[in-house]
Amino acid sequence: ITAQLLALFIGVIMGVVSARKPNGILSHFVTFLALFGYAAPVFWTGILLLIAFSLKVQWFPVAGMQDVTIEGGFWAHFVDVARHMVLPVITLGSLFLALYSRLARATMMETLGSDFVRTAKAKGLSTNQVVYKHALKNSLSPVITLAGLQFSAVISGAVLVEAVFSWPGLGTLAFQSIIARDTPTILGILFFSALVVIVGNLLTDLALRLVDPRVGSKG
Repeated sequence: ITAQLLALFIGVIMGVVSARKPNGILSHFVTFLALFGYAAPVFWTGILLLIAFSLKVQWFPVAGMQDVTIEGGFWAHFVDVARHMVLPVITLGSLFLALYSRLARATMMETLGSDFVRTAKAKGLSTNQVVYKHALKNSLSPVITLAGLQFSAVISGAVLVEAVFSWPGLGTLAFQSIIARDTPTILGILFFSALVVIVGNLLTDLALRLVDPRVGSKG
């Protein structure tokens, strides 16, 4: 979920910034980053991040969810888990970031060419007001819809990431349960996955009502 939210936030920002100057260097960089993130396998990206930031510069832990030698209260353990989470979140979020940035860029470019945007510019509004107050809300609906559909991919796509970083997550538990033919655990995971998808769709509908008032209109 952390990877999903982070990818959604950064992807929308990258898409909006690149859409303002579609032929600029930043727009081409976003396009390259999106294609690279979508094409690269998540386990390969995870291994590269491990080599670069865990073995070479040693900024983050190599594997696991927490350090068993950590002493202290809640915040000490919170910071330790957060450090272990950085690389898995970046790895899993790279795929979603590519999708959201490309979709946000395409919808934003289409919205900026709409009639109401030209009207807002004719009224003398600044560029930031036109982009972030009027155009952004109208271009977020497809991105939010895609984010709701990707909730199911979080659990299935996390299996490889959890294997690379030895993260004791739900994907690893599902894989081990399938190998061991542990039917009750598999059924529990499937039930929880279905529940996540349902909650994700409900949250998507609520978010669409906030972004686009036409969704909740009676007319």
